[in-house]
Amino acid sequence: MLPTTSRGRSSSSTSRANPVFPQYLRRIIKWQQMDIEYTFWQMLHLCTSPKVVYQHTKYHKQTKNQWARDDPAFVVICSLLLVVATLAYCAAYDHSASHAVFVVISVLFFQFLVIGAVLATCCWFLTNSYLREEAPNSHVVEQRVEWLYAFDVHCNSFFPMFVMLYVIHYFLSPLLVAHGFIPVLLSNLFFMVAASYYHYLNFLGYDVLPFLERTTFFLYPIGVVIVLSPILILTGFNPSRYFMNMYFSQTL
Repeated sequence: MLPTTSRGRSSSSTSRANPVFPQYLRRIIKWQQMDIEYTFWQMLHLCTSPKVVYQHTKYHKQTKNQWARDDPAFVVICSLLLVVATLAYCAAYDHSASHAVFVVISVLFFQFLVIGAVLATCCWFLTNSYLREEAPNSHVVEQRVEWLYAFDVHCNSFFPMFVMLYVIHYFLSPLLVAHGFIPVLLSNLFFMVAASYYHYLNFLGYDVLPFLERTTFFLYPIGVVIVLSPILILTGFNPSRYFMNMYFSQTL
């Protein structure tokens, strides 16, 4: 059970939560304050048993009185792994150092941070505007999804997709970007599984919040992905080749 209090005190609790984000940003440059071991534990279990991770999110709420992480280690480590993976692609498919720098910056800041912030903002707005349960009485504090928690959910959902579409995909890329029906089939199946798992983890992230309802809404995109995949296969669309061509068109 979440603690209850009068509605009049909700504004003061909100004001106390405001410094969380600046403190979160300050801790990015302080490695000593990051729990690296716990972060890798989360990353492993997001790929194997994600419900365990969100069970720990409940414990975090009980101890820290906020759903979002107060430790930026997950974002920092995920960013570093993304840079390493992108450099591996550049080493294999790029022949220009300046273009490699552009690719790394584009992938890290646009694909991960900017798109992640946009998706988190959309989910944050959607959950707070349409999916919150009505308070049973005026004496219960109004619960809202924190924007930083919405970004945490995106990062959690992104990591297994990163493992599939950046790491495993790297080793299979010579096969997946080739011409022919088999590469098209495998590439579409690969992206279908990665996208579906992303949306499943998105659902788990919001389903754990006790003040939200109708969170199955976040599972609907999986149906769209499953329907679109056979259509893309029949039309010969190869997502691996398409996204690789965005950055390495001269070497494919």
